[in-house]
Amino acid sequence: MTRAIILIMDSLGIGASDDAPRYGDQGANTLGHIAEACEKGEADRKGLRQGPLRLPNLARWGMGKALESSSGYKATGLHCDEKKLEGAYGYAVEQSRGKDTPSGHWELAGVPVPFDWGVFPRTVPCFPQSLVDELVERCQLPGILGNCHASGTEIIEQYGQEHIDSGKPILYTSADSVLQIAAHEEHFGLERLYQLSSIAKELVDKLNITRVIARPFINAPSSAGNAAFQRTSNRRDLTTAPIAETLLDKLVAAGGTVVSVGKIADIFAHRGISKTVKGKDNMDLFDRLLEETESNGDQSLIFVNFVDFDAVFGHRRDIPGYAAALEAFDARLPELEALLKEDDLVLISADHGCDPSWPGSDHTREHVPVLFYGPNVKSADLGQRNSFADMGQTLAQHLQLAPLEQGKSCWE
Repeated sequence: MTRAIILIMDSLGIGASDDAPRYGDQGANTLGHIAEACEKGEADRKGLRQGPLRLPNLARWGMGKALESSSGYKATGLHCDEKKLEGAYGYAVEQSRGKDTPSGHWELAGVPVPFDWGVFPRTVPCFPQSLVDELVERCQLPGILGNCHASGTEIIEQYGQEHIDSGKPILYTSADSVLQIAAHEEHFGLERLYQLSSIAKELVDKLNITRVIARPFINAPSSAGNAAFQRTSNRRDLTTAPIAETLLDKLVAAGGTVVSVGKIADIFAHRGISKTVKGKDNMDLFDRLLEETESNGDQSLIFVNFVDFDAVFGHRRDIPGYAAALEAFDARLPELEALLKEDDLVLISADHGCDPSWPGSDHTREHVPVLFYGPNVKSADLGQRNSFADMGQTLAQHLQLAPLEQGKSCWE
């Protein structure tokens, strides 16, 4: 029985790439800086976590070795004796021009993006007036709010009540090729938000913008502290389709099964997907992963994106929260290990960085970890992989597919 599982720890970069200065990210290191803050006692939070970062299972899989190889940083909580290492480990350099989610995922699946996506300028307003006018007219809106680069959580706090009072949706962007639309699930309506986002995607296609993200929110419960609103799990990503056939397309065409857990189906524009499973947060997504691992058979790929690392902690620059989420994820890996069959191959990686110690709230240009684990995987140093596509090529080989057009197998 041949199966593969991909776990994307969304935004878990492990050191700045050589081209990071082009993006203003020289020195970024998502995992390294989180571990460093924990060791200094700067990531303690009462009732959440304290002390050095402890990731014993990821350490067994080789995460500490990958971090050290990529950036030179040795994290105490990721140390593992050579004789106890159980995974094949290394790091990958992105060839795609952007540091965005679709580019990272597509390249991992064998399709690097060799051009720059369109982005909106760092001006206020940031969206072309013609785009705003057409969106307002077609969707019969009273206008829009925001129209700037912003943190998603901050902008709904700033404009949430005005949005409810006026009926104007909140539009904003980031350094990525994206238009984000936030609206209240009840006052504006979830389906109306999805329809608005669909029309917006149609309009931004001519600007070469790769994603429109629908960001629904609700009034925050009294236990949420000072926050008046909170985003819900009903996010929807409308993404441009991959520019070539991916590992997912090829597996489905060969009669295999691809199971999307989380936002994977959205990232691939629902192409090459056999089944879609959603989850409300990282732990719920891990539950769904375990269910699919138990039920799926031969020639299947389970592809999971653990979005909280990025959306809840990375972009919000929450180091203690990110550290606690890493420790919670690590604690559940033995549950997955217990379900693996003899020929299963598991990959842990990321799509980009989002260093919570870095200025601003955008992604960071970093290497990503390459960790392969399975009953038949022997510990090995895979070194530097010159493209994320090496991971897709390795999985294609494992699933007995024809070679992908890009990438070199990590076993070669």
